[in-house]
Amino acid sequence: MGEEKKSIESLSSVGETIAQRLHDAGYSTLESLATAKPQDICEVTEIGESKAEQIVEEAQAVTEAGEFTTADKILEKRGDVGWVSTGSEQLDNLFGGGIETQAVTEVFGEFGSGKTQLAHQLAVNVQRPVEEGGLDGKAIYLDTENTFRPRRILDMASAANLDSQETLKSIFIAKIHNTDQQLLMAEKAQEIVGEENVRLLVVDTLTSLFRAEYVGREVLAERQQKLGRHLLTLHRIADLNNVAVLVTNQVQAKPDVFLGDSTQPIGGHVLGHSATNRIYLRKSKGARRIARVVDSPELPEGEAVFAISSEGIKD
Repeated sequence: MGEEKKSIESLSSVGETIAQRLHDAGYSTLESLATAKPQDICEVTEIGESKAEQIVEEAQAVTEAGEFTTADKILEKRGDVGWVSTGSEQLDNLFGGGIETQAVTEVFGEFGSGKTQLAHQLAVNVQRPVEEGGLDGKAIYLDTENTFRPRRILDMASAANLDSQETLKSIFIAKIHNTDQQLLMAEKAQEIVGEENVRLLVVDTLTSLFRAEYVGREVLAERQQKLGRHLLTLHRIADLNNVAVLVTNQVQAKPDVFLGDSTQPIGGHVLGHSATNRIYLRKSKGARRIARVVDSPELPEGEAVFAISSEGIKD
């Protein structure tokens, strides 16, 4: 833990001017530098490649990044994992306790399936004490479709017996208008996480702007490469800061499917192989929704029924 307290200014290869450029580009911790590509640092800071390589190598030496570790150390780190309750006992049981830290959880489904409602609920619940299903922390919410509603937060906070105004003040919102801004704000989120007690990062919706800006097969590779970079940033935030990352995603029709569910999440293999846990939401009768674990390294496949009420996510 002592190494985490060191700043990037502690590196002999980083002076005051370079440190400011790195901070502006989102590289605010030694760990973010140690896991960066020198070419990426060159691109966003206008530092020479040899200098960027020197900075990365020094950061790796200080943090011991790039070294092998033993499985018992990984298990020890996993012992720090926390969970944010969804508000539904059935959902929490399905998810092994809630939405976990040190992971990127993707929730996908059609319009009205409850993705944004769940995102709002988690932004409230993360602020609750640990014994009440929270993490005593704050939230960052990247809003790409103008779906964040403060009044919904007020309703949920009141139902959770939280101070409504303090709950609003503990959610940092960024309205995202294009994919370049989306990538930039994810990098800036790393800085806020380091300064505030942020334990949840939400991206709602992850893929909508990528889909709108990159139309046609000729730009598909560029889109997927950019999306991949974005996901690497989100994983870095989750892993290095013990943060729960939730991304929502839309679905599109699979025209070749004639039986069963004919939808699939947007994002292709890049997102499919990147998200730690993938959860599919679909509508049921009335206010009820059904959640299904589609893919996870630890969670067994299964389903749970929950409801969306005026007070938030419930059983």
